[in-house]
Amino acid sequence: MALLTLAEAKAQLNLRSDADDTELTAYIEAVGPVIERFVGPVDPREVVETQDVARDGARVLVLRTLPVLALTSVVPLLTGGSAYDVSKLVLDGDTGVVRRADGGWLRGPLRVTYQAGRASVPATVNLAARMLVQHLWRTQNAGRGPVLAGGDDLSSEIVPGFGYAVPNRVLQLLEPYRLAPGVA
Repeated sequence: MALLTLAEAKAQLNLRSDADDTELTAYIEAVGPVIERFVGPVDPREVVETQDVARDGARVLVLRTLPVLALTSVVPLLTGGSAYDVSKLVLDGDTGVVRRADGGWLRGPLRVTYQAGRASVPATVNLAARMLVQHLWRTQNAGRGPVLAGGDDLSSEIVPGFGYAVPNRVLQLLEPYRLAPGVA
């Protein structure tokens, strides 16, 4: 699964030639981190983090990288502790909250391994990525590529703090999938 394919980007730009494929591939790779800054990981990836849970424990852990697809392991870092059975832990993938199914305490510090990302790319997120590639392509290659019918120019939308980097319409498409500030 990919956020955006070369074929999708070329269709968005109405490009039929392979002459610009290398440059366009760089644009596709560049928009991934920009989109993920707003919506979290899109492509599934393994994340390992240390949770500094006090020795006396906590009722829940809150994972840092959202959304979470699956919990792989939860291992105490102190000697003598055995790994938690992940089948006995409850995960809320949207919030990253992990708790014991029996209501017991999680004692740490813990090394938590999990899969973050999405099982599939929402169509709206893919469209936002295509529009962002289109915007970057047009601002870089002004006068070189095709012009949208009706004079629609994505570069005319300025977002405070972003200049021309991310057009408002891209941000609006990402809004339903946006993470809370400070969540990565």
